[in-house]
Amino acid sequence: MTAATRTTTAVGGQRQVRVPDPLARDYLLLGLRLDQHVPGTVDGYYGPADLKAQVDLEQLRPPERLAEDAAVLLDRIAPEAGAPDRAAWLTGQVRALAARARALVGEELPYEAFALQCFDWAPVRRDEAVFDDAADEIDRLLPGSSPVADRLAAWDDRFTVPPDRIVPVGEWLMATFRDRVATTIGLPDDEAIRIRLVRGQPWTGYNWYDGGRRSRFDINTDLPLRAVDLVHLAAHEAYPGHHAEQAWKEAELVDRLGRLEASILLINTPESLISEGLADLGHDLVSPAGAEPDLLEEVYARAGLPVAEDRAAAHDAAERTVALSPPRRRLTESRVNAALMRHADGVSHDEVLAFLEDVGRFAPEVAAKRLEFIEHPLWRTYVFVYHEGEALLRRWLEAVPPAERPARFGRLLREQLSPATIAAEIESGSVRAS
Repeated sequence: MTAATRTTTAVGGQRQVRVPDPLARDYLLLGLRLDQHVPGTVDGYYGPADLKAQVDLEQLRPPERLAEDAAVLLDRIAPEAGAPDRAAWLTGQVRALAARARALVGEELPYEAFALQCFDWAPVRRDEAVFDDAADEIDRLLPGSSPVADRLAAWDDRFTVPPDRIVPVGEWLMATFRDRVATTIGLPDDEAIRIRLVRGQPWTGYNWYDGGRRSRFDINTDLPLRAVDLVHLAAHEAYPGHHAEQAWKEAELVDRLGRLEASILLINTPESLISEGLADLGHDLVSPAGAEPDLLEEVYARAGLPVAEDRAAAHDAAERTVALSPPRRRLTESRVNAALMRHADGVSHDEVLAFLEDVGRFAPEVAAKRLEFIEHPLWRTYVFVYHEGEALLRRWLEAVPPAERPARFGRLLREQLSPATIAAEIESGSVRAS
């Protein structure tokens, strides 16, 4: 045991020294070194501090060496990984890192092929008829003569949470969802999360996992935030989404099993598709559609919205907002087509912006923010993981009876599951819940 391979974790007041095996150590080094070329690749790191210091102090490793390191590491997985689930997970992760290293060297792949290598899953272009059908459904729910996008924007204005109420309402939602997750799925000891407001980011919300069961949950206030979106963010970023997932994986994978490869979180890898998919799917577990109107009424009141002053009006608004959610969700999938248009088809910025406004029915300022994300160098391949991840995991979750779904969802929080593993379980008809 050397100082360069130790990590110390405090669990229940006891300090435990964790030592990465050679496979995990070299995986951590590969991810940290790639991040120096593509900042933001490492989304979180709570592994051995000396490995991070080693990479920070050494000379920048050339992309050619990183590609070679990834190829060698890939060959070592089968003989060194041990458990089949670990081997499958690491294989997908290292293939993604290898693809990004080769891109740095100059290898050019079509957008869809590159996305497949990064996520072990390919984006699927949506039939535009789906968006028209969704708009027709919204038209019935919000009747009027103005364009659907304008009616949606006017509806949203009624439920914008004042900036000074975002944090207190968000904290109440997180506490509510935390209790529900603790009861149905369970949570590790000593986990905690805090909210802060930020500006100038291409995303709406972000969870930064710091290790030690601690997260920071950022909410971007560049655009007005609707009450229903705050509900979704609390579920997605906190419970049972990203925070709960990483707290559990630290407890189970790192602390209990000693799989220190889980102590680095890497963007644009298969774990991203699983993580974003479960975070979106988790909303249904803590706030199912049948119960969400009551929750929204409470949010309206806590946010001090005028609609809350009339109980009947608040109830009607909450029910209609919940009814609007499925077609609005389908409209957001226009982002997948927009990314493919921009990066696979070579469609211009202005034409894609018009597509998001006309077909996706986004308000102009929202469409611009969505396109900013699509065109961002780090996120350009990431945009589809939300929809594809949720669709994949929903099929997997619904393969078991409703009573068993919380336990099956718990597997997503605790295990090393790759898109290929999930797809294989669906194909085989596996019904193991936990």
